[in-house]
Amino acid sequence: MRTHPTPPYIPQIRLYQEWLRRERGLSFADYEALRRWSVTDLEGFWQSIWDYFALQSPTPHTAVLEHRTMPGARWFTGAQVNYVQQVFRHVDAAHAAGMPAIVSHNESSLAQGAPRALGWPELRRQVASLALHLQAQGVQAGDRVAAYLPNTPETAVAFLATVSIGAVWSLCAPDMGTHAVLDRFRQIAPKVLMACDGVTYGGRDLDRTAVVAELCAALPSVQHVVLHENLGLNASAIKKVAAYATFTGATGTNDAQTAAFEPLWLPFDHPLWIVYSSGTTGLPKPIVHGHGGTLLVALALKNLHNDIGCSYHPNSLGERYHWYSSTGWVMWNAQISGLLGGTTCCIFDGNPGGSTVDAAGHKQTPDWSTLWRFAAQLGVTFFGAGAAFYANCLKADLHLADCGDLSHVRALGSTGSPLSAEAQAWGTDQFRGLHPTDGRGGNIWWCNISGGTDFAGAFIGGNRELPQTPGAMQCRLLGCAVEAWNEQGQPVLDAVGELVCSQPIPSMPLYFWGDAGNQRYLSSYFDTYPNVWRHGDWLKVGADGSCIIYGRSDATINRHGLRMGTSELYSAVEALPEVLDSLVVDLEYLGRESYMPLFVVLREGLELNATVRAKLVDAIKTALSPRFVPNEIFQVAEIPRTLSGKKQELPIKKLLLGQPLEKVVNREAMANPACLDWYVALAAQRNAAAS
Repeated sequence: MRTHPTPPYIPQIRLYQEWLRRERGLSFADYEALRRWSVTDLEGFWQSIWDYFALQSPTPHTAVLEHRTMPGARWFTGAQVNYVQQVFRHVDAAHAAGMPAIVSHNESSLAQGAPRALGWPELRRQVASLALHLQAQGVQAGDRVAAYLPNTPETAVAFLATVSIGAVWSLCAPDMGTHAVLDRFRQIAPKVLMACDGVTYGGRDLDRTAVVAELCAALPSVQHVVLHENLGLNASAIKKVAAYATFTGATGTNDAQTAAFEPLWLPFDHPLWIVYSSGTTGLPKPIVHGHGGTLLVALALKNLHNDIGCSYHPNSLGERYHWYSSTGWVMWNAQISGLLGGTTCCIFDGNPGGSTVDAAGHKQTPDWSTLWRFAAQLGVTFFGAGAAFYANCLKADLHLADCGDLSHVRALGSTGSPLSAEAQAWGTDQFRGLHPTDGRGGNIWWCNISGGTDFAGAFIGGNRELPQTPGAMQCRLLGCAVEAWNEQGQPVLDAVGELVCSQPIPSMPLYFWGDAGNQRYLSSYFDTYPNVWRHGDWLKVGADGSCIIYGRSDATINRHGLRMGTSELYSAVEALPEVLDSLVVDLEYLGRESYMPLFVVLREGLELNATVRAKLVDAIKTALSPRFVPNEIFQVAEIPRTLSGKKQELPIKKLLLGQPLEKVVNREAMANPACLDWYVALAAQRNAAAS
């Protein structure tokens, strides 16, 4: 069979710069010059994104940016968009190129070796069919549709069907308990609930029918339930229910109606979804993002900075995009946004560590090859996960050469918490052994990003054409006026400061649902610097433009007048082979000296004896300073983490300072709530001794 030579690959961001030169007459000496233009001429930059991706609107916009303030900026006044219109634009071309829309596995199917593939025309048909059903149930633009679903193609279809008719989507993961879900959904009064009967995780089937019945009983606004029979369980306890498959199966649709269906054109800032960001007190913040802003920012991030192209574009090498996430993390939204560019999304539902439970209920040794074997089987080209995942692979001494053919993987993405230099070096070395180049001219490329649920995007990330430094992110993103500010509110270089964004971006929240007078919105981001977004992270911007995140600014270590982000201490401690995980908090007592305990999870069979303790202390002294040696070191079974894998520093700090558990953390919003009991006992012991 005759083959054609593959043309040299051109990074997506260079294609954009060539377009700017050709269409706008704009040339830039280097990336920093391009970035400065993008945050100075906001109107020119975001108009270029609209034009570069050929976004469509039946009505013209009269202004790119009105009211250049935060909050309150208004973008693309007069334009009409729909997230699903952009997805549907790719149906014919991607299908003609033989590229599926979604390829998926769960724990069971991965073991059997048979992935599911959902083609673009079938995706469109199922979305249209379910959207028509929702409309028949009286769902209108602005109504909320709540979902309690796993990371499966059905959830992607449900999302697209919901927002195609202007309803507002909101999603919680089935590993969340009843109270945590109700804390979110009660705030938004959904009209429809989409739910599953159960999920499989860690080798066990988990029945969720009782939880769904509780949700229905506690949400009087719900008029209709669509049930995804994921496990085929008895769901007779759930009222007002219709089976998901009835409206998406080929026999349950009206072909003429589905073929004629078109997503509604909506105002640019029409609500798209409600996502949640949990503070340490109060109910989770119900954050509303709009169709247009989310669409623009997602396209710029995926294409220009993550270097992910359309699957059917000859420059894209058949893109297959995977970012592991549960449906309780905004990275699920980021994964699905690959469809906006015509990319094939590869999704996995289950435990990324592959650990199982034996008949006696004992947890077995984690298998960190699970996601890599998934990536090998599906031919993933962009592989993303939380930083903790890579750290676990490193600690497990995983050899990727044993996980199948990973030669298609040309980029690794990381987020969720700072990625250590050691974990990044591990991945680079592993892929250097698998193939000498990444298929795009060089060693494996790390696209480490930092952003947040708050604006459904990233502030800091990658650029394939910039140098890489392990442990650092390559650049501040285009259109994001991000700086590190000192205590005087002045930008600094090569020094740690507060991460701020001084200019609006289109995907910043429209508002918080039910937030009268924007009071909670203002206090969340603008209480420190009026009209400037304070993100809550410690950031250092290097003279070369690279960036390092040093952890949350509200969980900082301040020892003897020296301030430091917790991530530096974690890098020192977790580099030791004995340490699997760690957490540190600095307690400042009124009228007493500060107290800083360190909690460590050690490898199985090890104890915190004098030898291990000495190694920990020496590592901290060597990497940081003797000033940061903890007052005490405790061996613990687990480090408390959120559902998205972040260490629960601030709740443990507040707990040890004497605040009651129910005031500082919601157990049902945690990945491992049972581990809190140990910390509660320690807090009671310490506070009793101090009183």
